[in-house]
Amino acid sequence: MTDRPDDLPRREFLKRAVRAGATLAVTGAAAAALFDNTPPSAGVGVSPVGPPFRDWSLRDDGPRLAIVTGRDRSRTLSRAIDALGGIGRFVRPGDRVLLKPNVGFATPPDLCATTHPDVISVLVRMCLSAGAASVVVTDNPVNDPDTSFRVSGIAQAVESSGGRLILPREPMFRHVSLAGSSLIRDWPVLWTPFQDVDRVIGICPVKDHVRSGATMSLKNWYGLLGGRRNLFHQRISEIVRDLGMLVRPTMVVLDGTVVMRRNGPTGGSLDDLEAANQMIAALDPVAADAYGATLLGRTAGDLPWLAMASAVGCGTADWESLNPLRAVVD
Repeated sequence: MTDRPDDLPRREFLKRAVRAGATLAVTGAAAAALFDNTPPSAGVGVSPVGPPFRDWSLRDDGPRLAIVTGRDRSRTLSRAIDALGGIGRFVRPGDRVLLKPNVGFATPPDLCATTHPDVISVLVRMCLSAGAASVVVTDNPVNDPDTSFRVSGIAQAVESSGGRLILPREPMFRHVSLAGSSLIRDWPVLWTPFQDVDRVIGICPVKDHVRSGATMSLKNWYGLLGGRRNLFHQRISEIVRDLGMLVRPTMVVLDGTVVMRRNGPTGGSLDDLEAANQMIAALDPVAADAYGATLLGRTAGDLPWLAMASAVGCGTADWESLNPLRAVVD
């Protein structure tokens, strides 16, 4: 679908969608009560100090950043992945793939506070067409998980495209400690869905964020944190850097088709949005975010966590040095 923030009939539709989402959030209160987002019992499942996850990144000599201009998400995403060598570079027959979207809130897709379901559908189908044995999708939303996945349209996108949705539950979290981090120390992290997967792809929109300045590829991993993760807001740049060390993905997709220029990360009004018509696919999440910052009218210097993540080896904030491949989809 194509986003048109100035479309008045759509504004009326969104008003109704937001009301519907609020109703679902209320009716999902019982389920939310069952989802206790406080840390599991201390000392249970503590990992040794070190990288709690395996490294899923690719270290070949192929291109690392593609930027495609266009309004149609399905076409721009397909073109971006093709520019990087095609889905076969990232997913091979028999691979078990995990997609991690941004599903923080129970909001409809046109508000762009969550990953757009069209992007999920395309990626699930592409992975399966490459021979993936399975494609699972998971996140740990701020709002009730089932409600958030349904209202955002992502649950339906996963189901219709042949993937499998994993809703977070307390037994799926494990206390981990990350080497080099003073924040992720004996902290509950969504663990179980990431075990025994061969590829990890992060997928997120380009959004303003009141504390970190922006939410993009690196901060997308914030959704893996359990417990009272709002405590990290006081040291937001450090936690975003640490998330870059925590997860080394195979690829990231940054959707800048319509960006949230203000009032992020939740937004709530079409007036917060602006069409940028850009789709970014990258092996380097720092470079992807540094370019994404320009879509918000910011520079890499405006986001301290970019330099911090680069300094610990998560990627480069000098996205132009990667000689990005560019294309236009009419």
